[in-house]
Amino acid sequence: MSLIARSATPDDVDAIMAMAAMARPALTNLPADRDRLMQRLASSQAALAASVDRPGDEQYVLVAETEAGEVIATATVKALAGGREAYYTYRQETLIHASQQLDVRREVDILSISHEMSHASLLCALATTDHGQADSARRLLRAARLALIARFPERFAATLFVALSGYREGGRTPFWDGVGRHFFSRDFDDIHRAASLGSRSFIGEVMPPFPLYLPLLDDHARDAIGRAGDNHLNALTAWQQEGFRLSRHVDMLDGGPLLEASRDHLPHGQWLTAQIDDAVPEGAGARPMLIASQRRGDFRASVVTGCINERGQCVMDVDSARGLSVDTDEPVLVIPFDGTEDAEDPSC
Repeated sequence: MSLIARSATPDDVDAIMAMAAMARPALTNLPADRDRLMQRLASSQAALAASVDRPGDEQYVLVAETEAGEVIATATVKALAGGREAYYTYRQETLIHASQQLDVRREVDILSISHEMSHASLLCALATTDHGQADSARRLLRAARLALIARFPERFAATLFVALSGYREGGRTPFWDGVGRHFFSRDFDDIHRAASLGSRSFIGEVMPPFPLYLPLLDDHARDAIGRAGDNHLNALTAWQQEGFRLSRHVDMLDGGPLLEASRDHLPHGQWLTAQIDDAVPEGAGARPMLIASQRRGDFRASVVTGCINERGQCVMDVDSARGLSVDTDEPVLVIPFDGTEDAEDPSC
C-alpha cells in the first residue's frame, strides 16, 4: 500500500499551506492563509468526531499520505456549498419569444443568476505537490471523497457537484473578459484572488440580476460557456466515469462547467468484515479495491490489492490493515476500483 487517504488534522497545516500557495490559479476554496486553514482543519476534525444527522456548515478535509508519512495532496468536501453564504452560479436556460401577429417564434439562450447549488454538496479544493505520485494521489482522493460520502450519507446533500476551472486562452479568460470585466473593471486574476482570500458573495452582489442574452455576447465569451480549461479535460472525463454529468450551471467568473450527480445513484460498495493475512493468497481473485475504515473521527481509505473469500470476508495483508487502522473482524467499506492510469489529471 503506497498511498493512504485520511482525515486531515491541524498537524497537516504546513503541508496544505504549501500546496495552497503553489496552486495556479489560486483555488477559491483553499486559501493560502495559515490562520484560516488552521480553523478549517480544526473544524473538519471536530465535524468527523461529532454525531451529524443532516448536512450543514461542515467541511471535511482529506489528505493523501505516502508510506514515508509525507502529505502530498489534499481535497475537501463541503456538506453544503452554501453552508455559510449563497453559492452563486449562472444557470443556462432558454427563453421563447413569440408573436402570432408577426408569425415569429424565437428560442433564445440566456444565463440567469442562481443560488440553487447552495443546497448541494461540493467536492473541491484539490491540490498537490509536484511529487512523483501526485497523479495517483488525485485519483485516490477522488475515490476517497466518494467513499466518505458513502460511509456517512446522512452528512451530505442528495445532490453532489464538482466545479472545474473554465477555458483560458493566451493568459486571458474569454468569459470573464466578455461578461464580468464590464462590471468589475478588473482582470480575472485580481477577482479570482479576492474570491480565494474572502467571501465570494460580492460576485452575486455586483453582477446585474438580469438575464444575460447569449446572442449579445461576443463569440469568444459565448464559446467559453461550460468549457473546461485544457488542463482539466482529464478531470472532466474522470468525473463523468464516476457517474457525474454536466450540469446546466456554470461558474460566474470563468464560465467553467459544473458536474453533478445524485448521491443515491453513486456506487455505495458493501460492508464486509476484515480478514488479515500475511499475504493475500495467490489465485484467489485478488484485485485492486478501495477499502475505507468505519471508525468515526479517523476516516481512512486506500487502494488495496485484496480479495473476498468464500465466507464473504475482505482479505488484506498486514501492512494494508495497519495503514487503515483496521483489526480482524472489523467492518470495512469495500468499493470496486478502476486502477487505470491517467496521463494527467488535475481535478477539483
